[in-house]
Amino acid sequence: MSILDLESLAYNFFREFARYEYCLKATGLREESRAAKASWTKYAAEVADIIEVPRSDSLEQAIAYFTGHPPKRQIIKDGVLDWDEALPDHKSKAELVLLLVCRVRNNLFHGGKFNGRWFEPQRSEELMQHGLTILRECGRSHPKVSEAYAGSVP
Repeated sequence: MSILDLESLAYNFFREFARYEYCLKATGLREESRAAKASWTKYAAEVADIIEVPRSDSLEQAIAYFTGHPPKRQIIKDGVLDWDEALPDHKSKAELVLLLVCRVRNNLFHGGKFNGRWFEPQRSEELMQHGLTILRECGRSHPKVSEAYAGSVP
């Protein structure tokens, strides 16, 4: 994949992720606070069956990639940037997978994977492609999120 293709994929990933954040908030899957923040934990509970028993080979492969090669979290260790391999706290496989998709977004948005050049471009591509598969297939399987995605929810 060329650098331009990778940058286009990153744009598409950000766009889809943002759209899903809106869909979760619009359908009531949000944190219990005044802040308009999507609750990926609540969403995970509602799509757990899709993650536990994937309905397509592509979703099964995406989940296997995320659980077998989870994205790391960028941290500061001894005053320098480093990577933490610890998984996020989770109560289910669905919650873990969705929190790892959020981690990909965070690493991209906050500069963990890009600083004028792509760090590990092949891995970045795989994480974004599989993350898109997870978002799209979970979204299609959730009636309210699917409606919001289609613009049917204010």
